[in-house]
Amino acid sequence: MANELGLNILGTSFSITADEDEAYLQQVLTQYKAAVENTQSISGINDPLNVAVLTGFMLCDEINKIKRQFEDEGTEVEDRTLRLISKLENALKNCEND
Repeated sequence: MANELGLNILGTSFSITADEDEAYLQQVLTQYKAAVENTQSISGINDPLNVAVLTGFMLCDEINKIKRQFEDEGTEVEDRTLRLISKLENALKNCEND
């Protein structure tokens, strides 16, 4: 079911419709507003368009860093799993030879 969320940020107001529940949409909006405030405080930029663009860039950077972290962890887990499988196969071969 689609939900509508009214946005009023950086001097602009509009509504969006999304297939997420209202609580989730409010959470995302709260996070975005916090990110905008952070961008304004660390950059000193006040122009709404520049703040919005820089905030979007910073959020994409954060997403990519998190993705990289998960990919690195996934590779590590895969490596450990393959080593464990190899050890198990060797142990089974040794049992068969005894």
